[in-house]
Amino acid sequence: MNPFEMVVAIIVIVTIGSVLKARYGIHKDRDGNEVYRGNAADSAATAADNARLRDEIRALKERVQVLERVVTDTEGSVRLDREIEQLRDKN
Repeated sequence: MNPFEMVVAIIVIVTIGSVLKARYGIHKDRDGNEVYRGNAADSAATAADNARLRDEIRALKERVQVLERVVTDTEGSVRLDREIEQLRDKN
């Protein structure tokens, strides 16, 4: 491969990369980091997904807190065991 062909190949590769980046909405910010900038429908869907995931994480954290309280509450579990035994004795 002669130098001219190599230069042409590099230009073709860079051009294809630039076209693909523009097609998928990838741009660079002030710091030089690549940032995805899709269309408005993509950003609205992403925002909706983020809100849904935040709500789901909040609900899961609440459930974990309840489970931690149940597991670590030894006095309550002893009391619960006694109440269950009392209910069994009534039958």
